[in-house]
Amino acid sequence: MRACYLLASLLILVGLFSPVSAADRPNFILFIADDVSWNDFGCYGNETARTPNIDALASHGVKFTNAYLTASSCSPSRCSIVTGRYPHNNGPASELHRPLPDHLIKFPMLLQEAGYYTALAGKDHMPQDNANENAVWNDKRGTNVPGNSGGEGHWLDIVQKRPKDKPFFFWFAATDAHRGWDADRQWQEDNYGPKHQPEGVTVPPYLRDAPATRDDLASYYNEITRFDYYIGKVVAELKKQDAFDNTMIIVMADNGRPFPRAKTRVHDSGMKTPFVVSFPKDLAQPGRTCDQLVSAIDICPTILQLAGVNIPVQAQGVSFAKLLEDPQGKSARKLAFSEHNWHDYEAHGRSVRNGDGLLYVRNARPEKAWLGPADAVSSPSHQDLVAAKEDLTPAQADLFLQPRSGEELFDTNQDALQVQNLVGDPKYAKQLAEMRQAMDAWQTETGDSVPTDYTIDFYDRETGYTDRKTGQRIKGDRPYGDWAGKENNAAKINASGPK
Repeated sequence: MRACYLLASLLILVGLFSPVSAADRPNFILFIADDVSWNDFGCYGNETARTPNIDALASHGVKFTNAYLTASSCSPSRCSIVTGRYPHNNGPASELHRPLPDHLIKFPMLLQEAGYYTALAGKDHMPQDNANENAVWNDKRGTNVPGNSGGEGHWLDIVQKRPKDKPFFFWFAATDAHRGWDADRQWQEDNYGPKHQPEGVTVPPYLRDAPATRDDLASYYNEITRFDYYIGKVVAELKKQDAFDNTMIIVMADNGRPFPRAKTRVHDSGMKTPFVVSFPKDLAQPGRTCDQLVSAIDICPTILQLAGVNIPVQAQGVSFAKLLEDPQGKSARKLAFSEHNWHDYEAHGRSVRNGDGLLYVRNARPEKAWLGPADAVSSPSHQDLVAAKEDLTPAQADLFLQPRSGEELFDTNQDALQVQNLVGDPKYAKQLAEMRQAMDAWQTETGDSVPTDYTIDFYDRETGYTDRKTGQRIKGDRPYGDWAGKENNAAKINASGPK
């Protein structure tokens, strides 16, 4: 642990002598929604979503249309963002709820040591062995305040009470829109407007257009609107303090919506994230769209670069700062890799995307259906699909496909829903070979592996949290197995593989 902090201190000493002066250093706010898909904000064309504040940031900032997570799973995704590393390079933290090794650095610690005021408010879910959270966060608050358990209740207070003589980095993470739908019970119409109505929602093509599913989606959109409202409150306060122009704001999500064929999938419905960036002081042409590839592990090096702090050797991402100056410019990233490891159910899925719209998937557990997490399996939307199992579209039936192919290749430009597997199509033989080669190189260079003693299912595959035989709630307290990359000591590997 001591070596970790010595390394961090050395990095900061170098960073402090960068050309960026203290007076000019930008502020940063990272807004993270919980379980929200990329196309569930209004600015991405969703006609149901009421997200006026996020839409306003997009209209005066940069809207990224090809931003991808490294994991569509809560804690693995957040741990990947905060370290700038792929999940399997975070050791046991590649699996849900498991901790980061103590030698890895959470990048806000580097900002704090460089003189930034750092705060986390809302959902944390980034456990770490032997953690000294005070070295990472000057202020750390939870998810609940009276009348709001959505994780946003402390955001405004932190902005108002921050020390005005320091630049700041705030990690503002909602629990909206995680299941439980507490926004329905805590709705404040004067603040959020009327609730979304089932008859007005947009039903994704992976779900059935049925009453129970529409009710489910209306509650989901209520949580998104509450998340948006508090972003607006923070933005208004920044403008009041004359700090908005010098604050880089990122709005994103940790994984896809908590519905079937979204959360935990390596396909776009799970891994593609909304990614809106506002930074008035540094945007040459605000209100633009960027179609270049961006990965969630690129957030760490981008923020550190803009703050004038040296990027640690552990970071596997690449900065996208140049895309803020020229959203149509050439990206440093040509490939984006993602992975899915255990999240309620056993799994080992990998994917790689290129800038031409090709998506290649490798599945080491093809004998079983690729379900969503237990909260999605337990949902009315999932049960709607089960009830109509013999009368589903290909996009809906994909959820139950068993066995699956160990390889999948999709041309997302022609097949947005990713249901037409092109493996075996001679017209795509060259592209398939290239994507296989990229995946092979990435898995080898980053030390990925398929565990033999893997973590098994914690929950029922048909009914989720409820045991179908007894009707009782499943505790989910089975022992964990080994994690991906353990045999290769991947948590000590800093190589990024192809980019």
